[in-house]
Amino acid sequence: HANMTTAHHVLLYGCTEPGDADKVWSCGEMEATNSEYEQGPVCKEGSKILYAWGMDAPELKLPEGVGFKVGGDTDVKWLVLQVHYKDVSNFLPPKNMKDTSGISMMTTTQPQPKRAGVYLLGTDGELPPKSTIYMETACGYDDPFDIHPFAFRAHAHGAGKVVAGYRVRDGDWTEIGRVSPQIPQMFYNVTHPGIEVKPGDIMAARCTMTNDEDRTIFIGSTTNDEMCNFYVMYWVAGDKIMSDNYSFSEGPPT
Repeated sequence: HANMTTAHHVLLYGCTEPGDADKVWSCGEMEATNSEYEQGPVCKEGSKILYAWGMDAPELKLPEGVGFKVGGDTDVKWLVLQVHYKDVSNFLPPKNMKDTSGISMMTTTQPQPKRAGVYLLGTDGELPPKSTIYMETACGYDDPFDIHPFAFRAHAHGAGKVVAGYRVRDGDWTEIGRVSPQIPQMFYNVTHPGIEVKPGDIMAARCTMTNDEDRTIFIGSTTNDEMCNFYVMYWVAGDKIMSDNYSFSEGPPT
């Protein structure tokens, strides 16, 4: 429940412990130094991304039998919704409107045979003026079970042209997904349904970025900055999900 003219993106995190005890706080990399709210990270402990929205993306429906496990004996004791605002002018005088950006979730107490998780590949780095740059990251997978990517999502700002993710096995590259981040930033079906990632494989991502401006653009949290993110939503048979949730590189020029 959000509009891209107001909300730049919305992220749902699972936390072992939230970043603050208040109902609302200024969180992590999105914090403003003049905020009237308490400041803190999204999670103090056990941060996991469960869902992400941007660019007026439609709703997400999980495959049959797939669910995110929260509460109980999991390390997700809290759900924290982060809303990164693009334009807050409607909330200021004289309009004084209220914000309703958020999500609706379907929950069940019935155990599901397949457990869902999200893995995020991203980079730091910078884009020189008047240049096309490839931002890349890759990490090996070594958990003792197979994962099954079924959806992917890309996130970049105005300089992003194409974001793609891959599984690398014995030197062979298989595309997980590829999309322009300038269309609705929803979770799309993977390029090859049924693709698996096994122990010893590598997951990699590349963002093609074109900076048409006369300034250097840095990776950062504001709309004047850039981002290079590729989300892999996957399921596993049984109860264990990946031990790592993130893969980040320093990005160009490093």
